[in-house]
Amino acid sequence: MKRCLILAWAIAGLVVSSCESNYQPKPKGYNRLVLPISEYRVTPDSLPYSFEYSKHAKLMRDTSWIRERHWVEIYYPELEANIHITYKQVQNREDVLRELMDDAYRLTAKHQIKAYGIDEVNVRTPSGKTAVIAEISGEVPSQFQFTMTDSSRNFLRGAVYFDTRVANDSLAPAIEFMKREAMHLINTVEWKKP
Repeated sequence: MKRCLILAWAIAGLVVSSCESNYQPKPKGYNRLVLPISEYRVTPDSLPYSFEYSKHAKLMRDTSWIRERHWVEIYYPELEANIHITYKQVQNREDVLRELMDDAYRLTAKHQIKAYGIDEVNVRTPSGKTAVIAEISGEVPSQFQFTMTDSSRNFLRGAVYFDTRVANDSLAPAIEFMKREAMHLINTVEWKKP
């Protein structure tokens, strides 16, 4: 009997002590990103340029209030990201080209407030076209921007944006993926004859 009483008290003590909460908060986690497989299709013939973009993305008309006819957005729903494309005709006017290049530079420079650094580089595509690429590091809305022109008729500018407020370090895999997507776009740009 004494043994049963001691055993009962021991079990009761274990039950009471196990009910105490020693809660430790867990560190904030981030969602696992599943990046789409790289498969591409060509833009429609209605544009004065063409390029390849992901089959997992949606090609949409630009929705900004200053949109123009040949501006588009390439939206990646799984990543909540898009590549915003603007296009202007230069019409063999050096002053128009200079103004477009200055405007593109100003738009990139606006990120200097929050950027840790802006690395600009000129690249040559497999088809011989030249692009100016700006990679922007830091907590900025656009981490990758580019401009392309043939210096006489066409000017194209692109910028990668994410529709989220998550810190860029947690978006690093998605940012790198979108940079690769933008580089594929750059490498496949073709100007259409007027």
